[in-house]
Amino acid sequence: MNGAKTLVLVTEIWIYFVLLSTMAKMSNMENPGFISIDCGVDADYFDEDTGIFFKSDSEFVSTGTNQIVHEKHGALNPYFGKQLKNLRSFDEGTRNCYTLKPEQGSYNNYLIRASFLYGNYDGKNQIPSFDLYLGVNFWKKVELQDAGTWRLYEILHGSSRDTIDVCLMNTGNGGVPFISALELRLVNSSSYIDDQSVSSLETLVRVDAGPLTDKIRYKDDPYDRIWWPMNFNNWNPSASTLNITMQEDNDNNKVPVDVFRTAAVPESNQSSLSYNYTDDSPWYSLYVILYFFEIEKILPGQRRKFAVTINGDDYGAFTLDNSKPLTIRSTKSLGVVNFSINPTGDSTLPPILNAFELLREINLLQLTTNQADVDAMTEIKHTYKINRIDWQGDPCLPSNYTWTGLICSSNDNSTEFSKIISLNLTSSNLRGEITSAFSNLQAMQNLNLNENQLSGVIPQILFEKVTNGLLQLSFNGNPKLRLIAPCEKTKKSLILPFVASIASNLVFLVLGTVIIIWIIKRHRVTKCSKCSLLKSKNRSLTCSEIISITNNFREVIGEGGFGKVYLGNLSDGNQVAVKLLSESSKQGDKEFLTEVEFLLVVHHRSLVPLLGYCNEEGIMALVYDYMKNGSLQQHLSGSRANIISWEKRLQIAIDAAHGLEYLHNGCKPPIIHRDFKSSNILLTGDLQAKISDFGLSRALTTLKDTHVTTQPAGTFGYLDPSCHSGIFNKKTDTYSFGVVLLELITGQPAIIPVEDDRCHVIQWTHSLIERGDIKSIVDPKLQGEFNLSSAWKAVEIAMSCVAPNATQRPDMSYVLVELKESLSMEMASGDDKKTQNYTTALLNQQDTS
Repeated sequence: MNGAKTLVLVTEIWIYFVLLSTMAKMSNMENPGFISIDCGVDADYFDEDTGIFFKSDSEFVSTGTNQIVHEKHGALNPYFGKQLKNLRSFDEGTRNCYTLKPEQGSYNNYLIRASFLYGNYDGKNQIPSFDLYLGVNFWKKVELQDAGTWRLYEILHGSSRDTIDVCLMNTGNGGVPFISALELRLVNSSSYIDDQSVSSLETLVRVDAGPLTDKIRYKDDPYDRIWWPMNFNNWNPSASTLNITMQEDNDNNKVPVDVFRTAAVPESNQSSLSYNYTDDSPWYSLYVILYFFEIEKILPGQRRKFAVTINGDDYGAFTLDNSKPLTIRSTKSLGVVNFSINPTGDSTLPPILNAFELLREINLLQLTTNQADVDAMTEIKHTYKINRIDWQGDPCLPSNYTWTGLICSSNDNSTEFSKIISLNLTSSNLRGEITSAFSNLQAMQNLNLNENQLSGVIPQILFEKVTNGLLQLSFNGNPKLRLIAPCEKTKKSLILPFVASIASNLVFLVLGTVIIIWIIKRHRVTKCSKCSLLKSKNRSLTCSEIISITNNFREVIGEGGFGKVYLGNLSDGNQVAVKLLSESSKQGDKEFLTEVEFLLVVHHRSLVPLLGYCNEEGIMALVYDYMKNGSLQQHLSGSRANIISWEKRLQIAIDAAHGLEYLHNGCKPPIIHRDFKSSNILLTGDLQAKISDFGLSRALTTLKDTHVTTQPAGTFGYLDPSCHSGIFNKKTDTYSFGVVLLELITGQPAIIPVEDDRCHVIQWTHSLIERGDIKSIVDPKLQGEFNLSSAWKAVEIAMSCVAPNATQRPDMSYVLVELKESLSMEMASGDDKKTQNYTTALLNQQDTS
């Protein structure tokens, strides 16, 4: 018997939940485009008074406490059913947000309504005030008159985002924020927001004129707007005796039929309907929308015709059709709305007005955080269950509410979305592998994951950003997390079988040991299929060695077309430069292998030596001697503090000429550099010059060949104009050398900015040569400390190198001899033969300044 009762009870409970579930599903089907939240309740429910299915707010907000208003104030409200009996209060944090995600997504118009009844829920009888935000924009200050006063704030909002945040801000001196209900409704009407410059319209009043009932909202209104019954002075209610029907297409705003059943007409001693409104904030733009519908049967000889005037503007005269509603929307006006509806001279019936809405324009146009960053941070928050109380709403904005641990780019000019540039999650109890969401933070420059329980491998995209110098990544204190996985993988798979075989059969220990040593040696050679051991001190390197040398690619010392250059330290204490190929580089495998190939066979004191290279597991790197003084371009552009003397400049030119002369005449077959420029001339600690970057170099096939034909390559400003045909020879390098020599002489870049235009250093120099003004040609930073003859000699050499006709350009052997002669002139001249010092002129210049 007890078992039978238990079965009956279980069955009843099951039926109850099935019915509840079915009711919920049916209610959702009947409320398309609705999100209805009763804040502070424990469970979802169907509200019979409103005909709406309400949800608990537990899935929309992560903070706050459920509260019940005092029974004195908790009576059912005819407009809101049970919604004002409970609330959620927020004692912690300065910003608490509800995140709404409508199924219809972005670029739709929504009606959003927030309701508030304090009801002395806390027994303090202290009325709080606080700020209400929509997304990152201020919406309204919530202020209540007393414990029993309720307020609702309603806004028509054109959303461009998939999610909408409604946030309650604790201003610090107004008490604890709370909310009673939050509702969102899809409004498919362009009559409200039809201008892209208008993002939101606040509802000031929505009037049902001449009402018959106390409440009109859903289901009568498909948008669940609340039509307030109101009567004004000199207005009389009038109800229809007709059976009103209308085609839905005739009313874009879907005004309920019950609203059109009644209307206001003037009192008997009045001929017109008028209304005036003055806003508390006169700088806001206001709109009014008037709704008309004929509610009487017009008899023969009767005529209802009226003129509409809004804010002094005549909107025309109208005669109503008893099957078609009429909607008139005003243009905007600042701070004031007044309208009048007057009968025309030939009208026999008074004017009518069925309803109107008064709206205030609020431009909530503050740009938010980039949507991809918002989505990424939301995924990170959910993946690792991060419960930081301030991780609500927009991650970056408003700027004084930025999430803890984030640094964002500024959008003070409101022209760009904010982006996350730094994220610190130290000691955040993160567990598991690193989610790919981190990689979606495209602008992130710093990521700190120290002291967590992360495991696995750094995602490839993040690793590439680190190696390319785009991201500073810290992950100390995660013992199970590795930067990259592949470096030990193959070795482990090869050694383990032999360890097993040795353990199982000691007889073959010696033989096994020999085999293991042979395999390890073979493995070192073959585990990078594209790597080869370099002879002498050049050697192939593993990806682990590259990471170790560069200390996880910590310090960037340069950047070029190949990628970034990092400072490295060898175990013997010597410093090296590690050039790493970037995936975004226009150069690639071919140029990488070309540079290795050339530097394996060419050796000269004026060429940067290759110490090692790596082409393993996606890392392509070249290791060179570290050139302490960087590139020649850095010195000449002023990014380095020291000024190079005239004598040193000539010596640098001679060093570079030695290098090119060796490539052209000392190599068999000759080599053409094809990208000779000042940024590819590196300087040692004592300013000895060495040529670098041979990725575009080409060798002549035989000694008899005079040129190579290939795709145009090189750098604008240094490239011989005749090379656009794709034909390169020694004289193309000579042209580039001439441009670099002019940079050394003048201190000007290859391309000189001149006001809104630009000028090539060759043209600039040529114009001064015609005037015979050597002092204006030579770099003024030298302050005249040079020999005139030496300077003229150098200019003549440079101009001969850049002769338009390649056949007129000298061979680098001749250039080298002439440069040495120019240096001899400078060294032999002595101080007494140098141009006069510019000290007096500089002092005069300073006085003038």
